[in-house]
Amino acid sequence: MKNQKISRMVQLAILLAIVLVLQCFLGSIVVGTTSFSVVLVPIVIGAIILGPGAGAFLGFVFGLVVLIYGIIGTDKFTFLLFSAHPIFTAIICLGKGTAAGWGAGMVYRLLSKFSSFWASVAAAATAPILNTGLFILGSLTLISDTLQANLASFGADDLVVFLVIGCAGINFLVEFCVNIILSPAIYRIVTVVKKRIMK
Repeated sequence: MKNQKISRMVQLAILLAIVLVLQCFLGSIVVGTTSFSVVLVPIVIGAIILGPGAGAFLGFVFGLVVLIYGIIGTDKFTFLLFSAHPIFTAIICLGKGTAAGWGAGMVYRLLSKFSSFWASVAAAATAPILNTGLFILGSLTLISDTLQANLASFGADDLVVFLVIGCAGINFLVEFCVNIILSPAIYRIVTVVKKRIMK
């Protein structure tokens, strides 16, 4: 039992390190207005192997890095939002990441009774859907005034079109495709790790 606990802590620490490295180094790749979230892959792996709580924690850390980059001005878009609405921006950044990790873990837990492979695919799809969906929802309900006031500087005239196409469009498709394409690899990693834990 003690060995299992240590093993879980080590796995969580490794995944946390991967999340930090990916977000700190690849989070600066911006397409359109926002940056890619390649970091969702280790979050999904953590959510599947260690459960929804671990997925939520890894997602929270991902959101925290995004928020910190916004506060210090490295992420220009988040900086703009944080300058106008610090609390709402924090809620969006931390909330969407946490929900993406937790949701992926819950979907896997519910569906793994039927098929571990398809549960992994569904979990991998859930993370980018929640991450992007909650970003759009939060933007429309909490910080729409700031976005509306800056639409011209983004080269847009309609807020919903800007959020869905300009902010989320290409980024969501890339995140979604990366996660789905890597689903078999995610499944394989999960299978190997679980076999080792049970030994």
